[in-house]
Amino acid sequence: MNSTPFLRILIATLLQTGIACSASAASFADLATHDSPDRHQALVTAAQIEGSINFYTSIPEKDMAILRADFLQRYGVRVITWRASTGHIMQRMTAEKQAGHGNFDVVDISSPELEAMYRDNLLQEVNSRLQKDLMQDAMPAHHGWAPQFLTAWVQAYNTNAIKKENLPKSYADLLAPKWKGMLGVEMNDSDWYCEQVKYLGQQKGAKLFHDIAARNKWSVRSGHSLLANLVVSGEVPLGLTTYSYMIDQAKAKGAPVDWFTLDPVIARSNGIGVSRNPRHPNAALLFYEYMISDAQPLMVKINYLSPLKKLESPLRNAKLRFVDPAASADTLQSCDAAFNALNKLSNN
Repeated sequence: MNSTPFLRILIATLLQTGIACSASAASFADLATHDSPDRHQALVTAAQIEGSINFYTSIPEKDMAILRADFLQRYGVRVITWRASTGHIMQRMTAEKQAGHGNFDVVDISSPELEAMYRDNLLQEVNSRLQKDLMQDAMPAHHGWAPQFLTAWVQAYNTNAIKKENLPKSYADLLAPKWKGMLGVEMNDSDWYCEQVKYLGQQKGAKLFHDIAARNKWSVRSGHSLLANLVVSGEVPLGLTTYSYMIDQAKAKGAPVDWFTLDPVIARSNGIGVSRNPRHPNAALLFYEYMISDAQPLMVKINYLSPLKKLESPLRNAKLRFVDPAASADTLQSCDAAFNALNKLSNN
């Protein structure tokens, strides 16, 4: 006898009476942290009864449309998306916490902000067999969130302005006079700068970038989309802190642009986390697991870098260093101040 209809009725009854496996924070924590071979199918069955999830994300709408459609086709569960910048999502979640309620089931934003949310007790630890397939350098030990895609700072160039054979081989090469007036950075990329300095050694690294900014200057721009567009137009022939996926998307449309890397390649993960008190707990966990597994090939097709170890990546052999999402406020402030000082020096 097929027991699925009976199971659906039973779970629906439990949901209505408030006794479902996720009706309390304690039972949801148990569901989230205890993986088992049959958990996935149980999540699918219960998620279909719940019917939807509330998802806060900074992923562009055109990309989310693809992921929503795929998830709906697979599981019959709708993803109700509230899309905004990471900063606006943080503001909304802070306001919801102060009001004593949360509307989100799952959130996907930059890892430093996710780490702050985890420390603020907003995110549930999740254990899943799928996590072992992720790059472990990008996975926090506490499992309060997981890497969902990687954002890498790469060096982009206008192919009409610079020939591939003339590209620099190291940051030290940028001291050459031929790069004067050719360089550009995004004004808020202090974490990229500080990771470079740590890799090179504090004194050596700080001096190198000071000398580049003082001798050859760099154009300081607000926003990675703007910087990428200026590389495409040739106004900034060489962007030092561009996002790889933006350049890939522009190149796919025929723009005269490409990217390369200088070691080390600094990356930051965008992660996915589940609320400690989700309105749709089973659907939330199901979507979390989908986004770190079956969604990954789709993400790669639309030019995102995947944290899945089994997928091919243009950065697979690079010296990859991840920004520390748990860096202290004092460290971040010091880093911001140092990079801002370089930007001012470059503009003088």
